[in-house]
Amino acid sequence: LPCDPTFILGCAPCNVICSIIFQNRFDYKDPVFLDLMERLNEILRILSSPWVQVCNNFPALFDYLPGSHNKVLKNVVNLKSFVLEKAMEHKASLDINNPRDYIDCFLIRMEQEKQNQQLEFTLENLTTTVFDLFGAGTETMSTTLRYGLLLLLKHPEVTAKVQEEIDRVIGRHRSPCMQDRSHMPYTDAVVHEIQRYIDLVPSSLPHMVTHDIELRNYIIPKGTGVLVSLTSVLYDDKVFPNPEMFDPGHFLDESGNFKKSDHFMPFSAGKRICAGESLARMEVFLFLTAILQKFTLKSVVDPKDIDTTPIANGFASVPPPYKLCFIPL
Repeated sequence: LPCDPTFILGCAPCNVICSIIFQNRFDYKDPVFLDLMERLNEILRILSSPWVQVCNNFPALFDYLPGSHNKVLKNVVNLKSFVLEKAMEHKASLDINNPRDYIDCFLIRMEQEKQNQQLEFTLENLTTTVFDLFGAGTETMSTTLRYGLLLLLKHPEVTAKVQEEIDRVIGRHRSPCMQDRSHMPYTDAVVHEIQRYIDLVPSSLPHMVTHDIELRNYIIPKGTGVLVSLTSVLYDDKVFPNPEMFDPGHFLDESGNFKKSDHFMPFSAGKRICAGESLARMEVFLFLTAILQKFTLKSVVDPKDIDTTPIANGFASVPPPYKLCFIPL
């Protein structure tokens, strides 16, 4: 039966983050879990809308915006209070010698640092960092996977080569693991090309200049907000010939070995790069290989009629909705 993969591809990454933060995974039917996912989803939907992008450039307009940014703020407050509640439960059952998860480690550090005048480890910072981990680690990952499957549907010849490599290196009788990646140059190239091609967060996240700096004869004063155009690097035609084409060859040399590129920076650049990069790269590789090890993907329309143009391209590039069939192998 054809299905829309959005929900299932949202649950899995969300549970990865839950297991790191709360130690427990949720059942996919759990109302608390579903509420969590819906709120995160709505935040990203609103942040990617054209309206909010306009307001980002002209902040004064926020005062005239029809309530959608208030919805974002309400969701943020709600999610933070959920985290605070969880932190309090953790505090009551904390064993300093056996930290269970991120919250425990943070609470232990709070205890150790409480004499410190420059206090960084506060409950406020705990709820903020946990919220960041959710916000940054759930929707981004599920969108990447959803976009990745759409590209694999559009390019069945690529999918077939990945499945051939999975059969040769992993087989059907055990789950993929990270050690497999170094023996799977083609799959590795496909994963990189998916991330390059979808250009998930085109302008990265806003960063701030910490001191006056000169860049190409321009002075950028301390405190200036800076957006980095990741698109200009991921779509640089000197490095990736025909960047508008989805082509795993962008990351392969003449002999079919994986080819690293300094221009692969979907996780931003500089010191304040995405904190979850290594986790995200593991997830994309493991989820996609696990799916292709077990299923053949079947499109409900002719692959050449599949449109892979994003429907929203504000904060994040969101793929168009689609359905597919997972045929067990």
